[in-house]
Amino acid sequence: MAQKPSIPKGTRDFSPLEVAKRQYIISTIKKHFELYGFQPIETPSFENSETLMGKYGEEGDRLIFKILNSGDYLVKADETLLKEKNSLKLTAQISEKALRYDLTVPFARYVVQHQNELEFPFKRFQIQPVWRADRPQKGRFREFYQCDADVVGSKSLWQEVELVQLYDAVFTDLKVEGVTIKINNRKVLSGIAEVIGASDKLIDFTVALDKLDKIGEDGVKAEMLAKGISEEALVKVQPLFNFSGSLSDKLQQLRDLLATSEEGTKGVEELTFICETVEELGLKSAKLNLDVTLARGLNYYTGAIFEVATPETVKLGSIGGGGRYDDLTGIFGLKNMSGVGISFGLDRIYLVIEELNVFPETVSNVTDVLFLNFGDNEAKYCLKVIRELREAGINAELYPDKAKMAKQFQFAEKKGINYAVIVGETEMQQNIFALKNLNSGDQQNVDLEELIQILLK
Repeated sequence: MAQKPSIPKGTRDFSPLEVAKRQYIISTIKKHFELYGFQPIETPSFENSETLMGKYGEEGDRLIFKILNSGDYLVKADETLLKEKNSLKLTAQISEKALRYDLTVPFARYVVQHQNELEFPFKRFQIQPVWRADRPQKGRFREFYQCDADVVGSKSLWQEVELVQLYDAVFTDLKVEGVTIKINNRKVLSGIAEVIGASDKLIDFTVALDKLDKIGEDGVKAEMLAKGISEEALVKVQPLFNFSGSLSDKLQQLRDLLATSEEGTKGVEELTFICETVEELGLKSAKLNLDVTLARGLNYYTGAIFEVATPETVKLGSIGGGGRYDDLTGIFGLKNMSGVGISFGLDRIYLVIEELNVFPETVSNVTDVLFLNFGDNEAKYCLKVIRELREAGINAELYPDKAKMAKQFQFAEKKGINYAVIVGETEMQQNIFALKNLNSGDQQNVDLEELIQILLK
């Protein structure tokens, strides 16, 4: 019995129309990346496990897809570990490579490995797939594309200001207006942990806080208690759940809360510069919002952190995020190389544009015109004309088989082709083309120049 075809959970096939829509999003993002001076790079789909492991926190490490060593991968495995069923230690022996979890850590590895070839500050963009062993759900897949832009080699906060503008420019161009660019600062979170007496629980504190949108205030508090953060600390952290007002109001509340923390105060100063500068310069359609509960669970962020929320009419979570990392390249031996970057979630952006119904009608890879096939002589004649149409930028094709006209018209209809050209002996002798509009049913005889003009409209 033939095997029933299937694909792994969390992955997808894409139809020609879906690919065309995805390419529209990618080309729009790429256009703005280039307008802002970013250059493209690409890195391998898999890295050495040691490059990735330990860079995303305990939760992130669990979501990394490991690749088994080729051949009999158990030969070199420690028998004691096999008997103990110690999967964590065993994995290190039987899997030396892993699929990349994001594009930022591979980028840090790239910078260190090619540091003598790069001009700093180095601005790069990267649009490639990543993989996460996550639970599939709406808008969350195990294989998906990330579209990243990063700057390394500069601590200037003007980079953060420009990245906010970049988010605004891209989503405005995609007609996804009204997104909220949430901003916070890891120094602020460190300061809060300090003033509530939970500095030793910073990672647990931020990981729990980052889940506020998913599990609510009570859920966050329960997780913090479970991680050993005291009741007294939770009382002190309560103001975080009640922050409101304008950007200026929120910044002042943070100044008051973090007055005794040097680290926290520095974070507030950085936020103040970014927020006030963005407000002064203005945004096209996005809104900037200071969200003190925004933590983003990745360990490597050290300064500003960003997350982009969908317009209020769409409920789909974040469609972008990023932040400042002062010591990411340090894990690969290159110290004092500060960087900041943002990422666009292509798959979720696709769903948002679909829900808002703002994909341009012109986004498709549909053929403009189909030439009907009446035999070898006619086909050869048509192919000469088709070549000229293609050189003029018109998508044209010849039906490959000599078939009944009804079948050829049906093919054009199913593919969404708007025009058909009929060329028989009479048309060949008179050097004309019978052009039929398949939407209206109108048909007219035209010469080559008229044919090109009509199809280019």
